Amino acid sequence: MAKRILVVEDNDLNRKLFCDVLKANGFEVEPEADGEQALDTARRVDPDLIIMDIQLPNISGVDLIEQAKQDLQLQAIPVLAVTAYAGKGDEERIRDAGAAGYLAKPVSIVPFMNAVKDLLPG
Repeated sequence: MAKRILVVEDNDLNRKLFCDVLKANGFEVEPEADGEQALDTARRVDPDLIIMDIQLPNISGVDLIEQAKQDLQLQAIPVLAVTAYAGKGDEERIRDAGAAGYLAKPVSIVPFMNAVKDLLPG
């Protein structure tokens, strides 16, 4: 059975790119543009991995990661944080929130897929 990945990304082009690459690599993909709906979507689709944009309208991806890690249904799901604003201390702050992986945009395909595969349970 294919692993399911929730892609939380408000930018249409980035979301499509992530989803297309993941589908081409045999994953089931659930795209979510609205950060405020992300955790509800995660509970509904029960993904094996969440790819989380950090800069979302109305809510921070960091806050969503923290909320997911406090949710009994979601806390075991690894989160790969992806952000265009990689400043000093950002990676540490994002990992402290509970992200298992971290990538700075622009994301290249090979490092992206390596990060995804590293975080998925066997």
